[in-house]
Amino acid sequence: MEIFERIESNVRSYCRAFPVVFDKAQGPFVYDVSGKRYIDFFCGAGTMNYGHNNPRMKNAVIEYLQHDGIMHSLDMFTAAKQRYLERLESIILQPRKMDYKAQFVAPSGANAVEAALKLARLATGRSNIVAFTNGYHGLSAGALAVTGNAFYRREEYINRQDVVFMPFDGYMGPGVDTLDYFERKLDDPGSGLGLPAAVVIETIQAEGGVRVASHEWLRRLQTICRRHEILIIVDDVQVGNGRAGYYFSFEPVGIEPDMVAFSKAVSGFGLPMAMLFLRPHLDLWKPGEHTGTFRGNNLAFVAATEALTYWQDDAFAASINKTGELLQSLLTSIKTTYQDFNFELRGCGMIYGLDLKNAELARALARRAFDEGVMIELCGAKSTVVKFLPCLTIEEEVLREGVSVIQACLTALLGEERFAHLRQSRAKVV
Repeated sequence: MEIFERIESNVRSYCRAFPVVFDKAQGPFVYDVSGKRYIDFFCGAGTMNYGHNNPRMKNAVIEYLQHDGIMHSLDMFTAAKQRYLERLESIILQPRKMDYKAQFVAPSGANAVEAALKLARLATGRSNIVAFTNGYHGLSAGALAVTGNAFYRREEYINRQDVVFMPFDGYMGPGVDTLDYFERKLDDPGSGLGLPAAVVIETIQAEGGVRVASHEWLRRLQTICRRHEILIIVDDVQVGNGRAGYYFSFEPVGIEPDMVAFSKAVSGFGLPMAMLFLRPHLDLWKPGEHTGTFRGNNLAFVAATEALTYWQDDAFAASINKTGELLQSLLTSIKTTYQDFNFELRGCGMIYGLDLKNAELARALARRAFDEGVMIELCGAKSTVVKFLPCLTIEEEVLREGVSVIQACLTALLGEERFAHLRQSRAKVV
């Protein structure tokens, strides 16, 4: 691995958590060059929702390549884009009675957020944006401005102008509705809060520690925004595409965002693709006003078109939620087994976070789990949360095996002397 150390920038990060050279992947498994198998509870930070090298998508991609299909097309019309849009409309938008236009942006989720912020300011003539504590929306300039984690917010490159942070649901504890504060600020002309163009919100804060906003809180947020003519931007980059148990995470809530940022698993095959869903009346762009070289990734369109076949009926969503119930049950058992440590479990669908309340323990668990053949990452402002992101198609026995490895590693670590103080202090609290 010397070549990586010698040539590649120090900015690399995931390779430090998973320090091997990977070679192959299939379904819920990844293999390194020595042939060692890893159960993937990381899934490319939520990109590989349908498993690695999904055979249906792989066959579609191979067939397109053999056909000498168009690979790069900027925003020109192609047969691949046409098929994707037709299927998107018939399988996703029409059955849900959603009236959105689709804007293809540069390849990452941050690009979709950037487009949404820019369009919100264009549409309203206002500049102020409201974001929420512990939110994560990307690391380009505009997206970084609405990202809450202090690790990324260096003064040298952040622009704090025209962004105000409000407390997310539960931020002040279980007995406080944080929207009281937001509403009071909006209603008081002396509060110093300029009328926002938009709020940008994750229904589930994935990087923020798997914090799930309640349906009631989200519905009240929409009511407040509608009363003040504030646009609602939902960042569904990580928890869309079925991760929350529905194609869009907000479907069971009953809210109607003005814009939805979408990326990661949208291609279904790990190919870069990002898009912004927007209400037709907000499509105020002049031709070429927001552009990018790689908006027309036709290979991603091909894979994404095949991925949509999973959503032709309700069976796939039902299977996600059934597997999610099993994951919740397995993790609840871990939490109960170690109840003296006051661990916290949060999540829904197929995204769960086990908050160990101690960064050293969380790091040690992730490292040991990887050594034992399970890939899993940490999240949360203090990196104390172990985040479970299995592929949505994972078999029950593989899911059980992976969680069993995590539990065995946790048991071993809690028996070590270096974590004895956690046992004692938690016992006193309980």
